[in-house]
Amino acid sequence: MVNEGDLVPDVTLVSVEGKEISPADFRSQKLVLYFYPKDDTSGCTAEAQAFSALADAFEDANTWVLGISKDDAKKHAKFIDKYDLKVQLATDADGSVCEAFGTWIEKSMYGRKYMGIDRATFLIDRDGKVQKVWRKVKVPGHADEVLEAARALP
Repeated sequence: MVNEGDLVPDVTLVSVEGKEISPADFRSQKLVLYFYPKDDTSGCTAEAQAFSALADAFEDANTWVLGISKDDAKKHAKFIDKYDLKVQLATDADGSVCEAFGTWIEKSMYGRKYMGIDRATFLIDRDGKVQKVWRKVKVPGHADEVLEAARALP
């Protein structure tokens, strides 16, 4: 599990274009990694739209925003197109990145237990150190809070 003060794990994701990417690829900038359960669901759509609405402000703060789920690149591309999203999305098909960050957890719905992605966000500085962690994220106002924290970092 990744906590504040930890170095970001050396993990690999797959971009919408099918290229391997890693947090290390963003080392000269600040990076927001936000984990979400599933493309095109109400909460995940609202979160992606909120980050997208602030895309220019994140860029002004020299901060990349990268959304991560287990959905494949094709599904991510449809999600981006459908909602005209301005943030990048990446695939964690085998769940290893979710495991590394501690976002693959047991959930419960209507008494049924299952494994799924915990909505969580990590703010990483230019040196690859995790500066802020939000777990069990509630979507309303979250993107604004993350932006303020990113602006506060040098």
